[in-house]
Amino acid sequence: MIRVLLAEDQAMVRGALSALLNLESDIEVLGSVPDGESAWREVQRLKPDVLVTDIEMPGITGLELVQRIQRHELPVKSIIVTTFARPGFLRRALDAGVLGYLLKDAPAENLAEALRTVHRGGRSIDPQLAMEAWSEADPLNDRERQVLRLAGEGQSANDIATHLNLSHGTVRNYLSEAIGKLGAANRIEAYRLARQKGWL
Repeated sequence: MIRVLLAEDQAMVRGALSALLNLESDIEVLGSVPDGESAWREVQRLKPDVLVTDIEMPGITGLELVQRIQRHELPVKSIIVTTFARPGFLRRALDAGVLGYLLKDAPAENLAEALRTVHRGGRSIDPQLAMEAWSEADPLNDRERQVLRLAGEGQSANDIATHLNLSHGTVRNYLSEAIGKLGAANRIEAYRLARQKGWL
């Protein structure tokens, strides 16, 4: 049996995925949770074979969750199921150690097949997205991305400095670097551009 944990913030999608996967004779859904922190707790408690997670979730994102699993060297394989058909997201997912990346509008049977492939140690990536992912490199480093995301969510430089335990000047430098790298006029435009590319 392939033991699966689902992490998805939309209740209807979470329920549909769980119901679909439970129809498969070789797949068991151990649990389903609405956010990254809950997923992290359940990964440690349930020790699933495969985590199926969305990217954007409350608290920690799906990518941050996968990175945390890798850092703690847990034997859990990860699949992203998302609406974001953006090459930047795929590149970051692969860098984080994700073995599967599927779009939510793909046929339902693709997920079960992806689970089997990933469980065997293979990769299951949307082929068109895989080709596009290497067409344009992400210019931002992790800290610039973090600071720009918080700025785009409306936090001031002081708020970001407090949140990340950085000085006000350091936050301004990261924002300035991100704006410059993206060729944007200001932090809002930089945030918008980075979101469009899938770099946030």
